[in-house]
Amino acid sequence: MAHRLADVRSAVATRVFGKDDRIRLALTCLLADGHLLIEDVPGVGKTTLAHGLADALGLRFARIQFTSDLMPSDILGVSVYDRGQASFTFKPGPIFAQLVLADEINRASPRTQSALLEAMAERQVTIEGQTRALPQPFTVIATQNPLDHSGTFALPDSQLDRFLMRIALGYPPASAERRLLAGERDHHEPLAPCADAEQLGRWQAAARTVHTRDAVLDYLLELIAFSRRRGVFEQGLSPRAGLALRRAAQAWALQDGRDYVIPEDIQAVLPAVVDHRLARRDAGEAPASTLMREQVGVI
Repeated sequence: MAHRLADVRSAVATRVFGKDDRIRLALTCLLADGHLLIEDVPGVGKTTLAHGLADALGLRFARIQFTSDLMPSDILGVSVYDRGQASFTFKPGPIFAQLVLADEINRASPRTQSALLEAMAERQVTIEGQTRALPQPFTVIATQNPLDHSGTFALPDSQLDRFLMRIALGYPPASAERRLLAGERDHHEPLAPCADAEQLGRWQAAARTVHTRDAVLDYLLELIAFSRRRGVFEQGLSPRAGLALRRAAQAWALQDGRDYVIPEDIQAVLPAVVDHRLARRDAGEAPASTLMREQVGVI
């Protein structure tokens, strides 16, 4: 299993150069059956990473370009009157895909952003009083520009918490950018699938069975407890965030071919899972995960 997951990462790496660690975190999020937020400046490969994962995993893909005039019905779909049948026919929106790219999600209004909330949380949408199930597996990869860019709307905390992980890509190293400038990457040639939706489902099920022994659970609980100490963060990690941290660590361990979690797995995913959920009370610039590592350490 581990070598097949390595094949998926290697395939995506032929499109996103010099970002092997980011690719592994993104795949970790999918294996944990979560949603991913990629926050960075335009043009560093956020959309390319989402496309690459969809191709390599053989998933039905849809892209939604979020703009200030985007309406919820543009995402969910709409009923259209059919004169011949004298009835309404539902036309599903792009949300009915297995991997949905919500591109520049923070350029849309809060009302439109909230249209994703039920889909991400419940894997279903309610349209005109009727509940419709989304395909399985179902993952949202959203990209957003930094909040100091013009025309952006900050995501509310409730929606940020729906993203299992948040990552940033950053600029590529010089060697990778040289390959890019030399034309090694073909933007138009899709990747050959290394898996399919059924295989991804089996990997997700396997990740849920990765064992977390009591000592590692105690360490996880210590991290959560530290986040809730008064005077450190505005709000501590919720039980849902704790479950997200465990699920991500299980998916990380799976990629190493292990059926058990070690503390280093938790440390590997900690920044991507907690930094968008925690805000420091003091004026410190170090992210929450750095402070937690310093204070709690590693068992």
